[in-house]
Amino acid sequence: MENKFLELLKLNVNDKIEKRKNGNTELSYLSWSYAVVEFTKAYPNFTYEIKMFDGKPYVYDENTGYMVFTSITADGQTKDMWLPVMDGNNKAMKKEPYDYTTKYGTKTVASATMFDINKTIMRCLVKNMAMFGLGLYIYNGEDLPEQEQKQEKKENVMM
Repeated sequence: MENKFLELLKLNVNDKIEKRKNGNTELSYLSWSYAVVEFTKAYPNFTYEIKMFDGKPYVYDENTGYMVFTSITADGQTKDMWLPVMDGNNKAMKKEPYDYTTKYGTKTVASATMFDINKTIMRCLVKNMAMFGLGLYIYNGEDLPEQEQKQEKKENVMM
C-alpha cells in the first residue's frame, strides 16, 4: 500500500478549488470544508491546534501586521504552518488602514477584522494539510496532481 502522503498528493481536488482574480494573476484556494473531509478520510484521528498568544489566535506586529499559526498531528507526525492575514490584493492587514502606491495610483488596505483573521486561520489549516500532501500541487502553481500531469504529457506525446 502506498503511503498516505503520496495518496493525498495524487488526489485531484480541482473541482473544489475556489479562484480569485488579483490583477493579471488568478489565485487558487482549496475549500477548507472539502479539505477537512478528504484529510479526515486519510487520517480519521488527526488533531489540529490553532496556536494562541496571550489568549488570541494571532501574533501582531505594528510594522508587519497579523500572522496566524496552526499545527496538525496525523499518525504521530506534527507539522506546523503559518500565514499572514492579507487583503484581496495579498497585502498585509494591520490594526489601522494604510495606503500604498502602485503604478495605477494609491490603494488602501483596510484594517483587519476578526472575520479576516478567521478566514486566514482556515486557509492556514488547509495549507497545513498540504504539508501532508493534500492539494500540494496547487501551491506549485500546477493545475493537476503530479501523476495526472505525467499521464497528460504522455497522451499529448502520443497524439
